[in-house]
Amino acid sequence: MKNKNAAKKVTSGIIAIFVLAICLFATTIALVWEAVSVKDNLFITGRVKLNLNDGKPVIQENEYLFEPGMRVAKDFFLENLSGCPVYYRLYFSDIGGGLADELEITVLNGDTVLYSGKITELTKDKVAAADDAIEAGERREFSILFHYPKESGNPPAEKHVTFTLCAEGVQTINNPDKLF
Repeated sequence: MKNKNAAKKVTSGIIAIFVLAICLFATTIALVWEAVSVKDNLFITGRVKLNLNDGKPVIQENEYLFEPGMRVAKDFFLENLSGCPVYYRLYFSDIGGGLADELEITVLNGDTVLYSGKITELTKDKVAAADDAIEAGERREFSILFHYPKESGNPPAEKHVTFTLCAEGVQTINNPDKLF
């Protein structure tokens, strides 16, 4: 009888160990294996799109023959076609010709001077963003004043300047330093 009781105790102990092992395994899986899901997440980056004067030149070829002391004002616009406000900067590229170091340029936003200097000083790497932003859908009017100083004297024949007027924009959101 002792053997029967001992065998029964051993069998009960083995069954208890087996049941506890299954419970431990199930608890471990429950602790390690957790899955949660949230459907239909969407992350979108903003898109900056600008319209600079409908792609038309600010000054036409052969529109003016600059003479010493001459001043010319030309208007153009910048439109924010983005869905968010943007910081912007206006600059000149592809600058060429003998008048490039003589013509004085002033870019105005109303009565506010945005940039002023020789056209060769108003390039992408030398101008900063304007102080204000253009709101989504806003169209802003600007003027460029061209001045050929009297002290430059009469230019030799065929002296000219060529340039591309450029605009660049960047989102204002999360960009307090106006980084491009």
